[in-house]
Amino acid sequence: MSLLRRVLEMLLGRRPAMMQVGALCRDPRTGEVLLVTSRDTGRWVIPKGWPMEGRTLPGAAAQEAWEEAGVRGRIRPAEIGRFHYDKNHDQGYSVPIEMRVFLLTVDGLADDFPERGQRKRRWFAPERAAAMVAEPGLKAILTGLDRNAAS
Repeated sequence: MSLLRRVLEMLLGRRPAMMQVGALCRDPRTGEVLLVTSRDTGRWVIPKGWPMEGRTLPGAAAQEAWEEAGVRGRIRPAEIGRFHYDKNHDQGYSVPIEMRVFLLTVDGLADDFPERGQRKRRWFAPERAAAMVAEPGLKAILTGLDRNAAS
């Protein structure tokens, strides 16, 4: 983030964005992507969470894919995109989030995983997944997936 932007946000009272990591889980045979429902609203999202001490950013994204969707696979070390969204809290305020997205090639899905009873998971074609998610930046990553995955 540029120094000018930080100063402007301080003067205008806006906090700099916090960072989360997400795993865009893709089946290498079909090209479909896996979405999960959020625990609070039931919206379709990708597995995501906060960076973890002792893990790289892609490693944390892979861990979130396991916990939220039971996914095992290979995660790319370079992000395929990033976007911003506002994370709403129960207390009535929102926090700006910068989401860094990593592509995970799915090797398998477990029937039993930590958040199994809290979420649904479903495979979608990338274009259909883009229509299912709310965040414009994630929609753009999903619609550009083939172009981004090749680079």
